[in-house]
Amino acid sequence: MEKIIAGKNITVNEEGYLTDFSQWDEQVGEALAAEANIPLSARHWEILKYLQNEQKNQVALSIRRIGKSGVTDIKEFYQLFPNAPLKTATKIAGIPKPASCI
Repeated sequence: MEKIIAGKNITVNEEGYLTDFSQWDEQVGEALAAEANIPLSARHWEILKYLQNEQKNQVALSIRRIGKSGVTDIKEFYQLFPNAPLKTATKIAGIPKPASCI
């Protein structure tokens, strides 16, 4: 299905995750973050870019893996992306919901 995000027609699944990463750009990320009530800082962007890179390298994402990554620790991850941080962060990053998320 399609949804207008940042003034663009974006293809998303039933949970609102982008189905085509090529449609993602920083304006789309900002709009998705605004929907989640998260004002993005430079620190948020570092983590979002890390998640996108891990997805590109086909690395399975999990909270534990992110906490051990050296990019952030679990406490900071929860502070930056409260309420289901991995689901929220991956949605903002424009990548699929990780299998580790229910």
